[in-house]
Amino acid sequence: MRISKLASEISESPTLALNEEARLLRERGEPVIHLGIGEPKNKTPINAILSSAAKLTSGEVKYTPTDGVPSLKKAIIRYTEENYDRLVAPENVIVTNGAKQSLFNIFFSVLNPQDEVIILAPYWVSYPEIVKMCYGKPVIVTPEDGTFIPAFSEIERAVTGYTRAIIINSPNNPSGAIYPPELVQKLVEFCEQKGIFLVCDDIYQKLVFDRREVIPAFRFTKNDIEDSHLLIVNGVAKIYGMTGFRIGWVIGPKPLVRVMTNITAQTTSGVSPVSQAAAEGALNGMQSVVEAIRLHIENNRNVLLQEMKSLTGARLIPPEGTFYALPDLRAFNNDSVALSNLLLKKALVVTVPGKEFGMEGHIRLSISGSVKDITEGISRIKWALDPSSPNEIYIGDRKMIRDWI
Repeated sequence: MRISKLASEISESPTLALNEEARLLRERGEPVIHLGIGEPKNKTPINAILSSAAKLTSGEVKYTPTDGVPSLKKAIIRYTEENYDRLVAPENVIVTNGAKQSLFNIFFSVLNPQDEVIILAPYWVSYPEIVKMCYGKPVIVTPEDGTFIPAFSEIERAVTGYTRAIIINSPNNPSGAIYPPELVQKLVEFCEQKGIFLVCDDIYQKLVFDRREVIPAFRFTKNDIEDSHLLIVNGVAKIYGMTGFRIGWVIGPKPLVRVMTNITAQTTSGVSPVSQAAAEGALNGMQSVVEAIRLHIENNRNVLLQEMKSLTGARLIPPEGTFYALPDLRAFNNDSVALSNLLLKKALVVTVPGKEFGMEGHIRLSISGSVKDITEGISRIKWALDPSSPNEIYIGDRKMIRDWI
């Protein structure tokens, strides 16, 4: 079968592939612990359920406006005003089938073949692939000091005449790092000076720990949204635990939103009205669910930090937000793919190789599940990797003996 050169160069999503492998193992009755999936375990917020159920039972489930139903856009406008201190018009908002489509629409709208997008490592696995799908060239900037936050000078050196955009994700998937306000300010000023788009993936905006605050990029510009080079991506998947509803959005200048609307019209035709009703219900409903999710994950983060202390040789920069951690396990193996495969085959623990995020020698751990998953998962990881740990362990009802160290 003949396929296009572009399509053949797009990698499989490693996180979705691991999710499928874990599902198949569980169907066979294997006691798998899934520390790979980025998905809160809460039930869908009741206001989202009621709102979507009302839409469904009305029987009026038809085509929607391509850029989103007006009532949901009104809720997004209020959310933007409350959380970004910026009043935007309905024409500045487009609703998408998840934040992935938001990013695809942005890059499809602004990139010409071989235009460059600067991506800061560690990065979400889909960023480089989405850029390549839009005929762009991903340019990876990796911190030279071993942390998860590059210096502004490192980013500046990567900029060329072909640079069209820089994308930042703070709090960051996969590291949990929050970019310092002074770095964000420098990037805003630099992008506006150079005419480069600054794409802010804010999907984890409210999932922060230790009373930290994520300062929005809008804080650092005096420009009107029409004159700004800021594009804000957000959605309901993470902070409300509504991953299956696939609702994201973009805040941007009206001309660019119109272009993205045309792209949506020729691809997906819009977003399901049932999902939009659910997102509207979540945004307009009780916000205590967001704090409940945040507190649950912060507690899980604290448990993880405690458990990781006894894994001799591992290095972990404490996550400041999201529901991920990115420990450095190069003391055991520089090959993160081999590490993740070992942990899955021997210990039945699903992790994601750091290589997929631009951080070889690390693995990503999700802390969105239960405390039991974290403690048992780290116990199995210690057994599989650390020679000083006991040589025997029970996984499920089977006694396992380590014979590879």
